[in-house]
Amino acid sequence: MSETTQYIHLFDNAIAALFSDAVRITLRDPSVAAFFVRMRRAQRAAERRRALLATEGVHVPPFMIISVTGHCNLACTGCYAQAQQRQEEPDMTFTELLSVVQQGRDLGVGIMLLAGGEPMTRADDLLTIAHDVPDVMFPVFTNGTLLSESLVRRIRGQRNLVPVISLEGHAAETDARRGEGVAGLAQASIARMRRAGVFFGTSLTVTRLNIDTVLDEQYLRGLVDLGCRLFFFVEYVPVRDGTESLVLDSVQRVRLATVVASLQKRLRGLFIAFPGDEEALGGCLAAGRGFIHISPSGRVEPCPFAPYSDASVRDVPLRDALASPLLMAIRSDHDKLTETSGGCALWSQREWVRSLIVGADEADATGRG
Repeated sequence: MSETTQYIHLFDNAIAALFSDAVRITLRDPSVAAFFVRMRRAQRAAERRRALLATEGVHVPPFMIISVTGHCNLACTGCYAQAQQRQEEPDMTFTELLSVVQQGRDLGVGIMLLAGGEPMTRADDLLTIAHDVPDVMFPVFTNGTLLSESLVRRIRGQRNLVPVISLEGHAAETDARRGEGVAGLAQASIARMRRAGVFFGTSLTVTRLNIDTVLDEQYLRGLVDLGCRLFFFVEYVPVRDGTESLVLDSVQRVRLATVVASLQKRLRGLFIAFPGDEEALGGCLAAGRGFIHISPSGRVEPCPFAPYSDASVRDVPLRDALASPLLMAIRSDHDKLTETSGGCALWSQREWVRSLIVGADEADATGRG
């Protein structure tokens, strides 16, 4: 087995284990457990589609992040979406967004994380898409403020759409970053989802300052008791100058990985560190090695933290965009993207990534000349 094949095999096994654990932790609710049994079969079918395309020289990642809108009802401190300098372009229409999702499903992308902005500003579109593409899992990263009673009831009937509420720790930490009263609104949404029997999760941004809080077992057990079953621990990336001091140090990053692995064995939940231990998978998983990012306007980017693109799904099919010169250049030189003190290798090497775009533009101009 080649090194490339081995990392894909490890990644596929990790996804299979995640869905098997989902079945295990939901056995007390037979309808939810049955749903995850079906999703586990769907993920295996997606894996087979990816493997078949690989024999044709088409590399498809199992995971895709789609920022479905640039709009948000909050203005959180340190928001990476606000910090990025993207061109002012309209969000993808419902038809465009549905087409991207269907193309991804047909290629073998089994998990599509929906982000923003605030994705629940497009709740009607997302519920329709989840209904029309039932064999894909859609975690939705949301601030939780728009999850009304009626919306929660609709989500209850569409289990492959999984709300993931962003928190910073306790109410004081969440309000400090997201605005006064946001923690209370998020807690109210959590209570609604628990009463409705919705499978939901939380996303915890992990910084050097709050790591003790978000890894505190008593705090996490409290969230489990509230019905939370999915936990994303997202390492802070310094997208704003002057915030580098919030990045985890090497000791804290090892601690994060160790605690997450331990929690998976002991608590009734799914615990995922992002980006996690990429070294075990041969380096950075962005640019299509493990995942890609699609911007609100349809630009295909290596990662949410690397807003550079040379292809748009508005112009070319997703299959062609996955083989864009930028993504292929990054994948072919991913050894440059080893783990760094900044957590995100692509962010640390952003000047190199930007130079790939500039170099391609200059080469294209020379060819036209």
